Amino acid sequence: MLSLGSDTGGSVRQPADFCGIVGLKPTYGRISRYGLIAYASSFDQIGIFGKNIPDVSKILEIIAGPDEYDSTVSQKEVPAYSSSLSSEKRYRFAFFNQALNHPSLDKEISVAINNTINDLKKEGHEVNEVEFDLLDYIVPAYYVLTTAEASSNLSRFDGVKYGHRTTQKKIEFYKQTRSEGFGKEVKRRIMLGTFVLSAGYYDAYFTRAQKVRNLLHQKIQQVFKDYDFIIMPTSPVPAFKIGEKADDPIAMYLADIYTVMANLVGIPGISLPLYKHSNGMPFGLQVMANRFDELSLLQCAGKILPAAYTVNN
Repeated sequence: MLSLGSDTGGSVRQPADFCGIVGLKPTYGRISRYGLIAYASSFDQIGIFGKNIPDVSKILEIIAGPDEYDSTVSQKEVPAYSSSLSSEKRYRFAFFNQALNHPSLDKEISVAINNTINDLKKEGHEVNEVEFDLLDYIVPAYYVLTTAEASSNLSRFDGVKYGHRTTQKKIEFYKQTRSEGFGKEVKRRIMLGTFVLSAGYYDAYFTRAQKVRNLLHQKIQQVFKDYDFIIMPTSPVPAFKIGEKADDPIAMYLADIYTVMANLVGIPGISLPLYKHSNGMPFGLQVMANRFDELSLLQCAGKILPAAYTVNN
């Protein structure tokens, strides 16, 4: 019925989008990360997969809240999500034209979301376009910052303190241990993170990426002064074949263009299974709310999703 995953830049919402189910990434700090192996500590958050909103709401209600083993978890009171899903409120939605007309976005996904925007307007909700000029900076900033944190976090897995240990008793013990213990993509990210943290490049990359993150936070908070939610695609394309993009890491990284924003600024986001592509693959709509406003997000999701997904599908 339900499953948990870690969402650092979309790793709950994107799989949910590809599989035609609900995927929720809560606010940073809403759920304890105790027991989760850290990848990028200021981005990681436990997320929830489910088939309907009531189930997702119930598990969030159970696992959210303070934990003495996680110093980053919020001390805020946890609302009774599962018993508060009914709402007759008319919402205010913002969308970014730069996102819905981005060259990477599949045309069918763009058309489907624009149709949903029109439907929301007909139902009495306010839906407006908001200028957003930071979209193309999001993915570079995200990968600079997350790989830097990964380089630091994964340095502990040296075979002495944690992780895989090589059986070869040679001078190159440390090198062989990490070479055997990490896959190709993990090595790539550790190397990139070590590079951007190096003395000669720290200011050029890491510091600038932090500035982008700060600008993004300011921009998003400005949007939430006037709107309840931001709507975007979850992924620029429907599910692709296994291994199809394995030889093109840049294409894989760009697939995160719509999901990493929520992690950069620590807000909750949910992927809702609304559509089916002409190739037979499902895809969803992503809705994001302000920090710790999961209740409104779940109430809104219950309104947008077809009735079959809000009962016991």
